Amino acid sequence: MSYLESLRVFVRVVELGSITSGGRDLRLSPAVASNRIKDLENRFGVRLLNRTTRKLTPTEIGRAFYDHARRVIDTLEEAEAMVSTFSSRPQGVIRLTAPLGLGRRLIAPLIPGFCAENPGVEFRLRLSDRNVNIVEDAIDLAFFLGEPADSALKWRKIAEAPRVLVASPDYLRAHGTPRTPEDLTGHNCLLLRYPRSPEFYWSLQTEDGPRKMMVTGKFDTDDGDVLTGWALSGEGIANRPRYEVAPDLKSGRLVEILPDTPPVPAQFGCLTPHRRLQDPKVRMFADYAVRELKKVF
Repeated sequence: MSYLESLRVFVRVVELGSITSGGRDLRLSPAVASNRIKDLENRFGVRLLNRTTRKLTPTEIGRAFYDHARRVIDTLEEAEAMVSTFSSRPQGVIRLTAPLGLGRRLIAPLIPGFCAENPGVEFRLRLSDRNVNIVEDAIDLAFFLGEPADSALKWRKIAEAPRVLVASPDYLRAHGTPRTPEDLTGHNCLLLRYPRSPEFYWSLQTEDGPRKMMVTGKFDTDDGDVLTGWALSGEGIANRPRYEVAPDLKSGRLVEILPDTPPVPAQFGCLTPHRRLQDPKVRMFADYAVRELKKVF
């Protein structure tokens, strides 16, 4: 088993690019993770990783070994999934990811209830508004807002999530209220962006169909909750999922803008890697989450 655990460590270290990150992902200290890598190198008498102060990369033999080790781990996980189909007690770890706001409000609250019914299951929840590489990060289930483009992943739609343009009353008093999509020009539009993101636009629903509006603003961030905070403080106009700002709209802290041409709804669903046999515990949680989340929309 220690050899298999060393393989797991090596695979995650290569995928995450550092011993610290690979160890943390497996709940191991950097020292333990480093020793697992050294055990493998001593076992074969070769260097598997090139280490510098800034970067860690596999050697040529390390890259070849990684490819085989990854297949070993995948095969083992498929075997465990097959065995689990004969058990009514799911066991093991589920790795999840979701956007920050959605994950905090909708996904995280689901986990304790599922674990209460299935105490053998553990969760690793990673929240980020940036794009996540599900395959490289070994994610079992990713909740997603938007249009999935990766054909290597299985998409399961949960619902359409309406979006809304919002600003604070103070901002609108100071800068005026847009009456048409064209009026957005010149306003400080608060943008959700991340490194290497494409040219930015908002898609609005019009009588002639979806219309792309190029928008600009002084502030951008990769955290949706920061956008909402800026809008609440009167800094500009934000494009947010309605469920996230519903309490602020109800209280009057935010005002809906252009209600006749709202943003195109986001597709809300979950993504899983294509596998010959899906792990039953992942399928069970996906079914549970979809059932609960449909109540929200």
